[in-house]
Amino acid sequence: MVRILNNSGSVTISSEVFTNIAGDAATKCFGVKGMVGKAKENGLYQLLRRESMSKGVSVTFHEEGAVSIALHIAVDYGLNISVLVGSIIHEVSYKVSEATGVPVRSVDVYVDSIIAG
Repeated sequence: MVRILNNSGSVTISSEVFTNIAGDAATKCFGVKGMVGKAKENGLYQLLRRESMSKGVSVTFHEEGAVSIALHIAVDYGLNISVLVGSIIHEVSYKVSEATGVPVRSVDVYVDSIIAG
């Protein structure tokens, strides 16, 4: 959690807020099929439903009040992954900092699956 102090009091933002904003921003980027998570039974990556999207996002809080975000995604086949990931990093960083006022130290994107068609 992040606690923001101001003249009127304080605001506490939970990790769920960050995971929902980051997951939503990432999945709206062109070429992203969705968030992925590792299945417990066989260890394979699987596409997550919208309500389970936060399982593909992890947030780390830093002492100075910034956050780092890690995303596990599936992408469309045939796209330039480097360009796509750059777009995701920019979009997620912007949306999270704009919505919460909390600086984003880093966004790490892990492309765990490529889906054809």
